[in-house]
Amino acid sequence: MGAGMDTDARDHRPAGSPAAAVVHRLHECGETLATVESLTGGLLAAAVVEIAGVSSIYRGGMVVYATELKATLAGVPEDLLADRGPVDPDVAAALAEGGRQRCGADWGLATTGVAGPEPQDDKPVGLVYVAVAGPDGTQVRRLDLDGGRDHIRSAAVIEALRLLADRIQLPQDAGAPDPAGAGHR
Repeated sequence: MGAGMDTDARDHRPAGSPAAAVVHRLHECGETLATVESLTGGLLAAAVVEIAGVSSIYRGGMVVYATELKATLAGVPEDLLADRGPVDPDVAAALAEGGRQRCGADWGLATTGVAGPEPQDDKPVGLVYVAVAGPDGTQVRRLDLDGGRDHIRSAAVIEALRLLADRIQLPQDAGAPDPAGAGHR
């Protein structure tokens, strides 16, 4: 769990909600966000809407817990789901892209994984993919989380928000400064 803890300081986000800096930055940029969640079941949306002033940037989102809803609501190709199952990096990317398109947002943020207590389709408990789709493409991050179900779900929310924070702090245009080494991918 030690890996990634340094991102708190680098993200310059207020203590408390990990969503606050993301919401503030999107507001500054005049950009919007949509969420698509599987294992987090609405926790990501709840974390975002806790922040005052979020209505100007948050379009909405969907909880697609059942595999077939990942196709029908979020637009994940059915053959991809049939081949790989729902816990897969390409599925995570497709969820983020589908949320972005279907909600008409600049950014789509998605979670899929195995919260437990049992493994799913031979995927281990704690295997999670978070993905962000934006104007300049899509990025997926694999997480191998330990602990109980609640911890896995809450950690997935924090790491999804971190992934988005890393992306939106990249310069979106030539005039934007690159904050403290956020320019890596």
